[in-house]
Amino acid sequence: MADTEKIKGPASYFPSIEAKYGHPVEHWFDILRQAGGLKHMELVNLLKSAHDLGHGHANALVAHHLAKNKA
Repeated sequence: MADTEKIKGPASYFPSIEAKYGHPVEHWFDILRQAGGLKHMELVNLLKSAHDLGHGHANALVAHHLAKNKA
C-alpha cells in the first residue's frame, strides 16, 4: 500500500482505538476469537459491556474480525 493511500473501512478506526483504550487492536481480536461463535451484535455488545468500548469502535473491530475470519 502506498504511503499516500488512505486506509478505508473498519481499519481506519484502529489508530484511534489503540490510542483511546491503550491496547493494540490484536488484543481486541484475541478477545473476539475467545468469545467463539457469537453473532455480530453479540460481539459488539460484549466489547461495549465488558470492556467499555464505544459502539463505533466495537463495531469496527467486530466487522473487521468477522470479515477476516469468514469461512
